Amino acid sequence: MDILIINGPNLNLLGVREPAVYGNTSFDDFMKRLRSLYPHIGFDFFQSNHEGAIIDRLHADGFNGRYAGIILNAGAYTHTSLAIADAIAAIETPVVEVHISNVAAREEIRHRSLIAPVCRGSIAGFGLDSYRLAVEAIARPE
Repeated sequence: MDILIINGPNLNLLGVREPAVYGNTSFDDFMKRLRSLYPHIGFDFFQSNHEGAIIDRLHADGFNGRYAGIILNAGAYTHTSLAIADAIAAIETPVVEVHISNVAAREEIRHRSLIAPVCRGSIAGFGLDSYRLAVEAIARPE
């Protein structure tokens, strides 16, 4: 089983950006931990600060059947990008929305997700462990 993780804008700064909100662990270090927890799962990772690149990756991998699921942290695009929501709705591979912080406890603009209605589910507020919970959601048999 393979899972694709897509991170959106500013998530390349994990470990240095607002550690009180996002923690001190880089995503590369977290990926090492995730791979050690799930040695039977292949993980691919993509990060972009550009909306179109995220859409292109969803299109490229959303129909090929390679991935059991896509874990998407769209960052601020979660709250602003109808285009990413449309891309998720168009593809066949299920997408799980994740957020490191509890977006419902942050600024009001972050309370609404444009992508949640077209995702299989949403996980937020558990730090980087939100990604592990998404892996569990994808990997468990239905």
